Amino acid sequence: MNKIRVAVNGYGVIGKRVADAVRLQSDMELVGVSDVVSDYRIKVADTLGIPVYAVNGEAERAMSDSGLTVSGHLHDLLDNVDVVLDCTPKGIGAANFEHYREHGVRVVLQGGESHDVTGHSFVANVNYDSLKGLDSTRVVSCNTTATVRTLAALKNVGLLGKARGVLFRRATDPWESDHSGIMNTVVPEARIPSHQGPDAQTVIPDLDVVTMAAKGSHTQNHAHFWTVELTRPTDESEILDAFRAMPRIAFVRHAEGVVASNSVIELMRDLGRPRGDMYEVALWEDILTVRGHELFYTYSVDNQAIVIPETIDAVRALMGTSTAADSIRLTDASLGVMDDFTRAPS
Repeated sequence: MNKIRVAVNGYGVIGKRVADAVRLQSDMELVGVSDVVSDYRIKVADTLGIPVYAVNGEAERAMSDSGLTVSGHLHDLLDNVDVVLDCTPKGIGAANFEHYREHGVRVVLQGGESHDVTGHSFVANVNYDSLKGLDSTRVVSCNTTATVRTLAALKNVGLLGKARGVLFRRATDPWESDHSGIMNTVVPEARIPSHQGPDAQTVIPDLDVVTMAAKGSHTQNHAHFWTVELTRPTDESEILDAFRAMPRIAFVRHAEGVVASNSVIELMRDLGRPRGDMYEVALWEDILTVRGHELFYTYSVDNQAIVIPETIDAVRALMGTSTAADSIRLTDASLGVMDDFTRAPS
């Protein structure tokens, strides 16, 4: 079988991780990456032997002047791939969309873009098959991905009534900590619901969900706190079984010293994850509480990594080369995805 030829446009926080993940897939070939920058970020791609393309002539001159080997322009790259993964900053992907379609390539945008650009939003465990016959999709944001995974797990077993979530967001990406972000304050989003709830409804339209969000003065990981009205009384064991059945949710425990987002980050480093990345939702098993019809739980989200497996699965879904179960299995195996971070599989 011929490998799926993939391009990554935008070699930043998400793009470099997506590029690495593509290179791990036995059925995909990373043809090249493109960008406008000529600094250390794109030079890493050159060092790793990844073909580098310039978005335009101006970018090519800057790259060449900085010592980079430039393989061509973005339009040259697009002529030689099946799928482009746009990982550019918010708004640029939407502006690029028609250019991609003119080249006849399938397109995966990231969650910073509006659902209206593609008319389809994607979380692999929920609506993989709905991409059949389509040529583009949008992988929803990190917070929305986590929201959809956990609420879909409850919905799948008929326990989800309505959900109310509070999100405590990181202020900026870690690499921008020297020049961006906030200090000594918490900034609430200006409206309720925050955008994550309505965004989750683009994937599961019948969700009864409301989210509130605030931005805090930290740069790594988001924290979510959920109150869910269940369809019937149950206990913690049934809820935990529902979460275990959903790929890409992994348990951590306060009693084992995983007490905050910094503990989660350190745990990923100790496990040897590239860049300390966490592709799973890290859900606190021993904080989760059920009281009759009400469920309370909390988890940590790696804003830089959680969407990486979804992006890889979106490639196969658009190309129609794999079932949902097989794609998720292949992706998770290649990335070392776990269902519990401190206990061996039973």
